[in-house]
Amino acid sequence: MSLTTPLADPAITPSRPPWQLKDLVLCVVLGVVFGFVYWAVVVAWKALSLAMGPAGDLAQHVLFGLWLLVAPLASAIIRRPGAGILAELIAAVVEVVFLGSPVGPLLLLAGFLQGLGSELPFLLTRFRSFGWVTYALSGLLGSCLVFFWSGLRFGWYGQNIFLGRFALQAVSGIILGGLLAKLLVDLLARTGVVDNYAIGRDRLTRSVA
Repeated sequence: MSLTTPLADPAITPSRPPWQLKDLVLCVVLGVVFGFVYWAVVVAWKALSLAMGPAGDLAQHVLFGLWLLVAPLASAIIRRPGAGILAELIAAVVEVVFLGSPVGPLLLLAGFLQGLGSELPFLLTRFRSFGWVTYALSGLLGSCLVFFWSGLRFGWYGQNIFLGRFALQAVSGIILGGLLAKLLVDLLARTGVVDNYAIGRDRLTRSVA
């Protein structure tokens, strides 16, 4: 048996090359674009809050998953540790510095938590699993990490609607921050615009295996 056989086995994935400049550029581009997208979600949140009347405070939980989108996109396309966190942090910087988010610097911590939770399922599978379950877990963990931190900031613990808040944000994270992210990644992959990144190379490897 050849000593190179293990590397030829498609079931065994060789170690990934280090970050490249194009990976960093894409991460920055995604972060900037979604910084503006997240600002638009804030506008939608305020409108929904008014429309929901007395229950308007829950609007943030309904839409929360949309604030998670860039992390799974970056993680799935670039497939490098830290890609999701970096993309979320850049989006947060855009919101704070260029769009004047009223949250201020605390948004950077929120962005870090969102990126960490959303990236974790991909990281734990060593960027080998990109099915619906992985994306759903990405959205769930991203929403949960921020929820428990926000609960401390805003005094949600002990409220009668605490579990309702949590359920809304968790479901939003799964659907809007996880499953929607997979649809977007798959759509981008089909267009071929990300073929020059890890997602394209991995797909090519599987097709010739």
